[in-house]
Amino acid sequence: MERSFGWKSLNQERIVLAIAIGLFAVASVGLPGFLTAGNLVAILRSVSVLGILSLGMAVVIIGRGIDLSIVAVMAMSVAWYLQMLGNGVADLTAFALALAGVLAIGLVNGFLVAYAEVPAIFVTLASGSFVFGYVRSQLIAQDAVPVPHGHWVEALGQMRLASIPPEVFLFAGLAFVAFLFLRFTRWGRFVYYAGDNPVAARNIGIPVRPMLVLRYVISALAAFVSGLLTAASLQSINSRVVNSTLLYDIVLVAVIGGIGLSGGKGGVRNVLYGAALIGIMLNTMTIIDIPLLYQNLIKSTILLAAIIFDGVINPRDEQTAQQGDI
Repeated sequence: MERSFGWKSLNQERIVLAIAIGLFAVASVGLPGFLTAGNLVAILRSVSVLGILSLGMAVVIIGRGIDLSIVAVMAMSVAWYLQMLGNGVADLTAFALALAGVLAIGLVNGFLVAYAEVPAIFVTLASGSFVFGYVRSQLIAQDAVPVPHGHWVEALGQMRLASIPPEVFLFAGLAFVAFLFLRFTRWGRFVYYAGDNPVAARNIGIPVRPMLVLRYVISALAAFVSGLLTAASLQSINSRVVNSTLLYDIVLVAVIGGIGLSGGKGGVRNVLYGAALIGIMLNTMTIIDIPLLYQNLIKSTILLAAIIFDGVINPRDEQTAQQGDI
C-alpha cells in the first residue's frame, strides 16, 4: 500500500541540509570574501559556540521543556568568574564558585519545573532575569569584564590546531558525547520517553522528575562552557549579550533543525544541521551588510515559520492533532 504524501512525510533534516548546502554554494559564488580561509574559520567559530548552547537547549526540548535562562547563565557566570580573578581570588576557588553557581541555577530550574510543577517557560524566564540582575548589580563592576593577562582562558583563545580554533574541536567532542548519551545510555532514552509521554513514562517506573532536573543541569553546564569559549575568543565577556537575540538564535537552531517542541523527537544531527544553516545565513547577511534591524526581522520570521511548521508536523498531544469543532 502506497503512502499518501503529506506534511508528516517531509524530512525536515534533509530539507534543512539541502538549504544550507545551497546557501553555501550561492554565497561562495556570489559574495567576495565568503570563501576565504578567515571567513570560513569565523563561520566555524560562531557555529561552534551557538551549537554548544543549542546542544544544551536540545536536551531540554527533547524532554518537553525550554530553558530561557541559558544565555544569562552563559554570560553572567563567566563574567563573575573573570571579576573574581580581577579581584585577586585564586583561580581554582573562583572557578569552583562559578561552577557551583551554574549548577545551583540548573538545580533550581529543574526542581521548580519537576517538583513544584511551575511551567518551564516562566521558571527559566524568571531565573534568567534574576541571574542577570543579581550578578550585574552585586557581583560585577561593569558590563564588559576582561580576561586577565596570562590566564588560561586567554591562552585558550590563542590556541590553534591546523589554523582551527579549539571551540570547533570542543563542539565536535561535546556533540559526540551528547550523541552517545542520547542514543546509547539508559538515561538518554529516558529523555525521549519522558518527552514523548511523561505520564506513561512515570507509570512504567522511569524517574521523570530527577530526569527533568538533570536536563536543566546539563543545559546550565553547556551555557558555562559556551561562556568560557566566548570569553576566550573575545578576551572578555559582555553581560549585554543577555539582551541580544542570541536566545532566539538558539531556539531557531533547535526548531529549524528538527527538534520537535512537542518533545520526544530529534537529536544531535538536527542541532548540527540547524547550526550550519543559521551560521551560514548570519555570516551571509553580515557580508551583504544587511542592517541588524532587518537581520532580526528575517530571523524572527524564519523562527515563526519554523514553529508553525513544527506545530503542524509535531502536534503537542494526540488531542491537538485532531480537528476541533470550531
